[in-house]
Amino acid sequence: MKNVLLTLFCGLALQAFPQKYVGGDISLLPTMETAGAQYKTHDGQPIADPLAFFAQEGMNAMRVRLFVDPSAYTGSDKDANACQDLTYVLPLAQRIKRAGHKLLLDIHYSDTWADPGKQWTPAAWQTLSDAQLEQQVYDYTAQVLRRLQEAGAAPDFVQTGNEISFGMLWGRVGTGENRCYIDSPDANWTRFLNLLKRATAACREVLPEARIVLHSERTAGGAANVLRDWLQRLQSHAIDYDIIGMSYYPAYHGAMSNLRAAIGVAEDFEKDIWIVETGYALKWATSGTSFDYTGTYPYTDEGQRRFTADLIAMLNQHDRVKGLFWWWMEYNAFGTRLSGWYNAPLFDSQTGRATSALGELKHFRDNEANAILSPLQATSYQSWYCLNGQRVSRPASAGVYIRDGKKVSVIK
Repeated sequence: MKNVLLTLFCGLALQAFPQKYVGGDISLLPTMETAGAQYKTHDGQPIADPLAFFAQEGMNAMRVRLFVDPSAYTGSDKDANACQDLTYVLPLAQRIKRAGHKLLLDIHYSDTWADPGKQWTPAAWQTLSDAQLEQQVYDYTAQVLRRLQEAGAAPDFVQTGNEISFGMLWGRVGTGENRCYIDSPDANWTRFLNLLKRATAACREVLPEARIVLHSERTAGGAANVLRDWLQRLQSHAIDYDIIGMSYYPAYHGAMSNLRAAIGVAEDFEKDIWIVETGYALKWATSGTSFDYTGTYPYTDEGQRRFTADLIAMLNQHDRVKGLFWWWMEYNAFGTRLSGWYNAPLFDSQTGRATSALGELKHFRDNEANAILSPLQATSYQSWYCLNGQRVSRPASAGVYIRDGKKVSVIK
């Protein structure tokens, strides 16, 4: 009976104290490094390995996007930064895993950026019927995950589609068909949800331990009804997933109260919630800004830090919010011939130094509860210490250890 009770207690404890994840989308890191970007610490010391530095700063997960075939995209908005095919992504994923971070793979199911305004079907898939497209989504997802798994870089989390509030795989560039709005024909929604089912089925088959993220960007003021409708449709059609992913950029989504309202809607669906994309400008407004937050958060290093601190304080009031990722945090033109145009990263392109906001992100995990782990789970973490301060490669026996500055009980 004692062992049974211990097993039950530990099972409950593992559910009660889930891990929190913080990091960034670093999909362009290899390109930045090839361009000669010089990364520096907050006080100006050279960073030899950005991924190791991110871990030292308290981050424990990284996000990477994946396009089907960027070379096949011929739209007038073709962007060299949308270059992450599987050949590009695989070695980056290996680096992330070797550095001890968890990996979130963001599959766009497009040859270019997929977002609420464009979800173009890959060129090679555009002649397929809906039934054939469902099978292609399944086959492609399974192929990608198996390749990464075989390379020792299996994702821990898989995002099946990027900002898919209005569906995905609409068709050729510019098509108005197959979009999914509240008042769209049921056939559009059925098509979208069937595609999503095949994507998630492939995830469950190839990587049954990986958790699935479904991503909406409906966090602007007045968008709560769209978000609720979307989540209700996922629920009523029994879509299999684990995490509600959200985007929040004040420049486009407005005040932080809008995000709080969106989280309130998502909480009704009893899933973990992740902010899979966020960012705030460092020195000037980002392109397309429609909301001016500078009265509260000036475009300065300190303003960016204060935004980050306030965002984290708000998120940590919601128990279901378990993930926070800064988008394109690795952009850094220092040491390169790049223009430094992007102005919401976590490195200053004029000095190469990490911004104060980067150092603030670790506080997202401040209220992460102590965990109880089995020895098998314990092998997936680094930086273990005995209570006497001695560092160990991994817990050799049951007991209490320190991991990432927090007490953890390891059981037998």
